[in-house]
Amino acid sequence: MPLEDTDHAVAHRSGGGMVMAGNHPQAETNHDRGVSDVVRLAVIVAALGVVFGDIGTSPIYTIQTVFNPADPHPVPVSVDNVFGVVSTIFWSVMIIVTVTYVLLAMRIDNQGEGGIMALITLLRQWASGTGKRAAVTLAGLGIFGAALFFGDSMITPAISVLSAVEGIKVVNPAFADAIIPITAVIIVALFLVQRRGTAAVGKVFGPVMIVWFTTIGVLGVVGIATHPDILKALSPLYALKFLAGNFGVAFFALAAIVLAITGAEALYADMGHFGRKAIARGWLFLVLPACALSYMGQGALILEDPANISSPFFLLAPGWARLPLVLLATAATVIASQAVITGAFSVAAQAARLGYLPRLRIAHTSESTIGQIYVPWINWLLMTSVLILVFAFRSSAALAFAFGMAVTGTITITTTLFLYVAHLKWKTPVWLLAIGAVILLGVDLLFLAANLTKILHGAWLPLLIAIVAFTIMITWQRGRELVTARRQQREGSLSEFVAKLRDGKALIRRTPGTAVFLNRGKATAPLALRANVEHNRVRHQHVVILSVQTEPMPRVPAEERLIVDDLGHADDGIIHVTARFGYMENPDVPAALRMLDPAQTEGRLDLDDASYFLSTIELRSGPDASMVPWRKRLFVATSHITADAAEHFALPRDRTIIMGSHIEV
Repeated sequence: MPLEDTDHAVAHRSGGGMVMAGNHPQAETNHDRGVSDVVRLAVIVAALGVVFGDIGTSPIYTIQTVFNPADPHPVPVSVDNVFGVVSTIFWSVMIIVTVTYVLLAMRIDNQGEGGIMALITLLRQWASGTGKRAAVTLAGLGIFGAALFFGDSMITPAISVLSAVEGIKVVNPAFADAIIPITAVIIVALFLVQRRGTAAVGKVFGPVMIVWFTTIGVLGVVGIATHPDILKALSPLYALKFLAGNFGVAFFALAAIVLAITGAEALYADMGHFGRKAIARGWLFLVLPACALSYMGQGALILEDPANISSPFFLLAPGWARLPLVLLATAATVIASQAVITGAFSVAAQAARLGYLPRLRIAHTSESTIGQIYVPWINWLLMTSVLILVFAFRSSAALAFAFGMAVTGTITITTTLFLYVAHLKWKTPVWLLAIGAVILLGVDLLFLAANLTKILHGAWLPLLIAIVAFTIMITWQRGRELVTARRQQREGSLSEFVAKLRDGKALIRRTPGTAVFLNRGKATAPLALRANVEHNRVRHQHVVILSVQTEPMPRVPAEERLIVDDLGHADDGIIHVTARFGYMENPDVPAALRMLDPAQTEGRLDLDDASYFLSTIELRSGPDASMVPWRKRLFVATSHITADAAEHFALPRDRTIIMGSHIEV
């Protein structure tokens, strides 16, 4: 068909009127709208599989933990307490998840990215003058929140998978001894497949979670039908009555009720992958109703027969459906674990790029989704830790005491940072900020205080993990600053070094080709370049001194990737290039250099045969009093997990030369 024919509308009669097809604007608009709706739906389904796994599996263990008779502060089973607990769960979810995260916190992002690390970078960018000290303090608090998240990443797979597998006791009590071995096998398998990535498996995550939420919602309705009065718990009066009228019991119950909001941080942290609208719609239209129905149904079941407190979630299902429900719950908890493991990879990678951890080996497991990464060192650390937790605690109820501490600590810190950043960004009046702080932080701190009562019963664990991780991160940051300062002293001024080469006093031979020297900045000369000149008496025809700069933003636009400086001389063949990457990006140096304009490089660079020079530093603990001895030893020990620089910067192995030196700290 000729091209011109495709540009005409085709007319035909339908009934008594004329219908226009082809390029009619209305038809095109409807088509585009339909495509957009499909895309939006696909994003929401994907978000259901990744974002809501943790919070969506909380109904498995929350209510049974609240009424667990083995709890050091048990909640007696009574009509008033059941109504009060269910109402408190519902309104805690509404205030913390729906209001704090979905309606408020997710409106603040760092170029689309959310979570504690995004708030920290925003604090760095916006705070100045008198607010800078407060911002530094809050950023330190945020790093502790990120450290708490590592504890969450260890506890979530253990408690989630354990709670699901424990359902086989309801099917047949004789299977009780198999719970720990089955859990261990599932966890090992989960971590072994991490290196393959979640790109292929992720396609089924969303549909599985849709089945999960539909199932728990339907079972909740079945439970409610046995005792419809439980719907009265939707009134906040029952929660207030429970907290005010029986505070001694209610306060300790909060340490278990907090399990209903585990995974709330994931909604914010994963915002960059799916967007605020997709997460908000998935939460409001499916996840929240399904979880609320499940909690209501479990409450109704306990009102019908208090003996059901042992496992109300699984007992909602009829006998024939319990084994399939256990299998579905296991799949859902594996997905929940996958989400938090991926989150740990992302937090570790971002912390490394912001200078709080050494450079880690990172593998991207998806060609289409940049956020899908695999960090081997973190993976094996998490697997070992999770298995230790499973064999040490041996039940989801025992782990619940530890779980709440990590969750409440992270949420309280996130709320604090959000309120301060909201003041900086939106210029929120102090009086309005104070009201928000009283309500939102008041709820968070109440949960935090309740979980502090469980310190001796397991809550010490996430605190210990967070303290260790926090100490490592701030020690690395401090040690890195000291090493950078001493390295700069040894390297000397780059401008003076280039001037010395230019004046011709040193007998230096030029060799054909291009050499790329990686350096931390353009103030000092790379150690490898200095050694090449001073010891080998040679320099390449074209010398590129390259600095990789990680910006406090997720991604840097391609047009802003490179900054070229001729260092004051446009004819000596020596230039400095700054390659800018966001903290969510994997720095690919050769690819970045191919973006250079030959007009900026004092001649065409031969990048196909270029040699790459790295200056490595061997750290030694010295007599300097800049850090206490134990922190020096920790810093030096941490440096041993640093990833290979050539692999990190995607340098060609066969054309990379490494030249070493040592520095004392």
